[in-house]
Amino acid sequence: MIPATEPSASRALVAAAAAAALPSQFLTFMLGEEQFAVGILHIKEIIEYASLATVPMMPPCVRGVINLRGAVVPVLDLSARFGRASSPISKRSCIVIVELADSDGKQVLGMLVDAVNAVVDIGAADIEPPPAFGTRIRPDFIAGIGKAGGRFVSLLAIDRVLSGEEIVALARAAQH
Repeated sequence: MIPATEPSASRALVAAAAAAALPSQFLTFMLGEEQFAVGILHIKEIIEYASLATVPMMPPCVRGVINLRGAVVPVLDLSARFGRASSPISKRSCIVIVELADSDGKQVLGMLVDAVNAVVDIGAADIEPPPAFGTRIRPDFIAGIGKAGGRFVSLLAIDRVLSGEEIVALARAAQH
């Protein structure tokens, strides 16, 4: 047990435990000039941006829905989810299809991103805890900061970013 007089050692242990819980392979992508990553175990597929069907009374972060092999999949604009302007659509825009576990089983969602980069390996030793302040997005959305290819990458806590309960609450707020 670490004595209470050593907060930096305690913080280091917590950071090491959190980094060990993260996957080692991540899909990196761009939102504006910033690079983000999601653990590949959540990634189902990556598709080219195609026209979306809009759904009335949805929060700004829900860009619309797509038909993915007969299933209706909501597509969230990550830039808007982070409180920024909506992502402009370009030739490199992609929809990253992710699968998350929820109380009803599995939930499939699409994330609109500006560009997909690559799958990278980031070892636990190259992952730092998320900063407590100074980020442009909610701190609880960041699982850690990884170092890949000489650049820092924000590793997203995708289950928090795409929380079904929170998206439903945003939709209800948009209706009132």
